[in-house]
Amino acid sequence: MEESMIQGLFADRIGGDRFGKEEKVYKFEKIKRARDAATAAHPNVELIDMGVGEPDGAAFPEVVQRLAEEAGKWENRTYADNGIMEFREAVAAYMASQYGVDLDPVAEICHAVGSKNGLSMLPAAFVNPGDISLITTPGYPVLGTHTRYYGGETYALPLREENGFLPDLDRVPVEVARKAKLLYLNYPNNPTGGTATEEFYDRAIEFALKNELVVVSDAAYAPLTYDGPPLSILSRPQAKEACVELQSMSKGFNMTGWRLSWVCGAPLVVQAFASVKDNFDSGQFRAIQLAASEALARYDDITPKIVEKYSRRLDMLVGALREVGFDARKPGGTFYLYVKAPVGIRGGPRFETAEDVSQYLIREKLVSTVPWDDVGAYLRFSATFVANGREEEKRVVNEVQGRLSQLDLQF
Repeated sequence: MEESMIQGLFADRIGGDRFGKEEKVYKFEKIKRARDAATAAHPNVELIDMGVGEPDGAAFPEVVQRLAEEAGKWENRTYADNGIMEFREAVAAYMASQYGVDLDPVAEICHAVGSKNGLSMLPAAFVNPGDISLITTPGYPVLGTHTRYYGGETYALPLREENGFLPDLDRVPVEVARKAKLLYLNYPNNPTGGTATEEFYDRAIEFALKNELVVVSDAAYAPLTYDGPPLSILSRPQAKEACVELQSMSKGFNMTGWRLSWVCGAPLVVQAFASVKDNFDSGQFRAIQLAASEALARYDDITPKIVEKYSRRLDMLVGALREVGFDARKPGGTFYLYVKAPVGIRGGPRFETAEDVSQYLIREKLVSTVPWDDVGAYLRFSATFVANGREEEKRVVNEVQGRLSQLDLQF
């Protein structure tokens, strides 16, 4: 069959004339395929999914009710463009009450259709060919992907356990810092669960001002903290001179599929983001923004319950994994437990990578985790497994412990 002329038209950023010809199976697709195969091979065994990174709970009833009311209103039918004032004002009130951050709703806040969209658009405002984005690793790749789309480069900042999963900014080469436009931070961190300190944020701001770059603080998990009150980089001195923060309705409000977040902070950066966004989308549905405003106003009735649930589950997971040999410790934030992967099973297979371990656990024990091999071999267990109530949570965790205890894991 003759090759389509379209094959030669694809942009290099997605593979050029090789697009569609090279089967590149990414981590999460491999996990999905392994889950499907394991379920087919063992149809009568429950697959326990601790790899999913989405809350298992639904949005709270009051929020759903507000959505239903607003969705039927004639005035909410139109484009929201760069956001409605009611949502901006709700965000400003929330950031002031929960993080001690004062924001101008007009100049310092702009909504986004989810944090992923926000992160994907920011490089368009800053990155020219040859520019660099400093990206923490392991981590969420979106800002780095779009940096490369615009001809930029990425420089990896490894997150090591011995450094509290904080990047060592002093090790960034001078020539790299000079070409950098963006510094990406994510705390509480996915996948490590590490949290930032005031001292680290102060250092990051100092680094940004010295090297004339913008800090992009991805704070999607900010409400989910267990080692103290939630912290925003914008609460630190001079932050608005160099920083923007992305916060989200997903993790702290059980509204993942609603796709709503916001970019806030340095006014000129927010303005640039809004300009780019105006050319990408026409805004999130007004009714969703109004329902989110309801959720933000009810923060004290919603988020503490979510935090308590994941804190409880993580405590149980830590205990169960320690019983079978993992050096598990409760994270400072998120709903993830990030643990060093075993190197083998006594009398059984040896594992070269965390991905080898993850595939083995899915295939042999029907326990799904996410592997990370970026900075050492680690597994991520998520406390978002489906369980209705405390007794069901205990049953699921005990089942995981029982299955893993059948393996003599070596570390």
